Amino acid sequence: MSAQKKDMMVRLSEIEVYPEYLSEYKAILKEESSASVKLEPGVLAIFPMYQKNDSTQVRIIEIYNDNHAYQSHLKTLHFQKYKTTTLKMVKSLKLVDMNTIDPESMKILFRKMIE
Repeated sequence: MSAQKKDMMVRLSEIEVYPEYLSEYKAILKEESSASVKLEPGVLAIFPMYQKNDSTQVRIIEIYNDNHAYQSHLKTLHFQKYKTTTLKMVKSLKLVDMNTIDPESMKILFRKMIE
C-alpha cells in the first residue's frame, strides 16, 4: 500500500439544515464542492447528497489525499466563504472520520464516473 493510500483521509459529514435555508444552502454547497474538486489537487472527492425522505438531512462524502490536503482545504477562500455564509443555516453538524474497506476499488469507481 502506497503512503498516499495509507494516509488518505475519508470523512462523512452529517449536516442538518434549517428548512427555511435549504435551497440557499444547497446552492452554496454545490458551488463550494465543485470549486474544491476543480481547484485543489489534494481533494479527491466532495460528494454532497441529501436523504430522500428528509431533504434537510445532508450528507457529504469527503476524500482527501491526506490530512495536509484537508488542512489546506480549510484555508481556501471557497471553503471559508461556504463556512461563514452557511453558519446560520446549519442546525447540526457531525464529522465522522472513516476507514476504507477496499481502497483499490475506489480507483475503478472514479474511472467509471469519467467514462
